[in-house]
Amino acid sequence: MIVRSIACPALFAILDESDQKTYYGCDQEWYATEWQRRAGCGPSVATNLYSYVVGLGERSGNKETWLSLMEDVWEYVTPSQGGMPTTKMFYESMLSYAKAKGQSLECRYCDLPENKADRPTFTAVLKFIEDGLQNNAPVAFLNLCNGEETNLYKWHWVTVISLEYSEDGSSACTTILDEGMVKKIDLVLWYETTTLGGGFVYFDRLTKH
Repeated sequence: MIVRSIACPALFAILDESDQKTYYGCDQEWYATEWQRRAGCGPSVATNLYSYVVGLGERSGNKETWLSLMEDVWEYVTPSQGGMPTTKMFYESMLSYAKAKGQSLECRYCDLPENKADRPTFTAVLKFIEDGLQNNAPVAFLNLCNGEETNLYKWHWVTVISLEYSEDGSSACTTILDEGMVKKIDLVLWYETTTLGGGFVYFDRLTKH
């Protein structure tokens, strides 16, 4: 099996000092309003990616600090009434946020349309995720329909931090962060059974301030 991962997954460990519980990546349930908690998966994943790529994670090990960043990101990465159902909506708002903060990011994305005939091959999807992880970039994963993969919510964003796959591509699983937890999903099963598709996004940092 071939394994790819971001370099420092421990940067996603978040301590809730109120009960000494450790989370992994931020949880949309931390948001203050009901609407944010319902629609906040995209902004939560954007917070994960921004924190890691820009380097804030090195000094953001507690829940209060992460929540402050989540609220800040929300001002730009703001879901519509239908949530954030496209990679374009996600990456354009993320780039706007980074620009407002004096950061320059380059976006890379891979879409899986609803029409299966228009989708990239599984090999291409695998390579896209692998390229991101090898570039030390967590990958945002939009799942519009989870198909037979029960460890994913539909119409939902999660953060991919590692990938394990066989050389022939017949099996592949990803480690994701969702709800403040580490989970694993069968990427082959998702790809073969999702009816609506989804997409993947990652960012490269171009400048340092």
